[in-house]
Amino acid sequence: MLIDYIKSLPKDGFLELEKEVELWISYKKQGMIEARQKLIEHYQFLVFREAMKYSLQETIILDLIQEGTVGLMEAVEVFDPERKVAFSLFAIHRIRGRMIDFLKKHNQEILVGMEQEEQVFSLVPAADNAFELADRKELCEAVEKAIERLPEKEQKVIRNVYLNEQTALETAEELSVTTAYVYQLQKRGVRRLRGMLSKLMHERK
Repeated sequence: MLIDYIKSLPKDGFLELEKEVELWISYKKQGMIEARQKLIEHYQFLVFREAMKYSLQETIILDLIQEGTVGLMEAVEVFDPERKVAFSLFAIHRIRGRMIDFLKKHNQEILVGMEQEEQVFSLVPAADNAFELADRKELCEAVEKAIERLPEKEQKVIRNVYLNEQTALETAEELSVTTAYVYQLQKRGVRRLRGMLSKLMHERK
């Protein structure tokens, strides 16, 4: 379930620059697999952020996370830390590319685009570097609090679709409404969440 994945994300904040440099040296120059794994775990949050830009069922979101993780691993393999480019900016292109390729291959409709329109849970601007990412634990708590502030039906739809693996049809039957209305509630809920979370990040700057 998606909620289990969220709970598994590192909650000890971001790596200090000195520590990250040490990990890159350990992996790239000494071949330490443990350092590679720590880098992948730390930057897994980039995958989560990117996957949550899409308003899709949880099973597809989990597929996107899996594809994005492959892209992240590829980025770690080919990244050259001596080029002085933030890894987060380098990796996001491979993560995003993997996800888009998956959606195209499986003919899934992208309900929330990658353009300059609204973006679901896009808390940190793409231009920010890795050391400016929000603390993982705080972000997870912020998402949960934001969901709790939604109107009752929107909250129910968001939890069912994204956290409880329910289809729109199952949720519609539970709420005694049409499937179309469930999609409307989902879109409204996503917009509200995005607004609340974006405001939070603006206040943190």
